[in-house]
Order: sequence, then C-alpha cells, then structure tokens
Amino acid sequence: MHITVQKDRKTIQQNFSGSALQLLTLLEINPETVLIVKDGILITTEDDVSDAKHIELLSVVSGG
Repeated sequence: MHITVQKDRKTIQQNFSGSALQLLTLLEINPETVLIVKDGILITTEDDVSDAKHIELLSVVSGG
C-alpha cells in the first residue's frame, strides 16, 4: 500500500496487515493527531487496513 503522511509531505510504500491503530504505532504516529483516510474513505483506528491501496494520514489542526 502507499501511505501518504501529510504533515511530513512524504509518501512511503509499506506492506502491512492489521488495523489502522497498529499501522500508526508502527509509524510512531500519535493517533490523536491524524485523520485516517483509506482509499478515499475516512476510517477509525479500529478499522482494518490490510486491503488498502492507499492510506492518507491527515494532520488534525485545532485552534482556540
């Protein structure tokens, strides 16, 4: 699968089987800081990403 990390503006190729949370753990990314988009659909950390062609990790921005 292709993984695009918006914050770092990088794309990596990674073979992976498991949940979105497991992928974020592998990439050392805090799950509270990103939205996960699997093949164009917003998903939760509990969703399986094994069959994904493309994962986008979008940075969450908040203001006060």
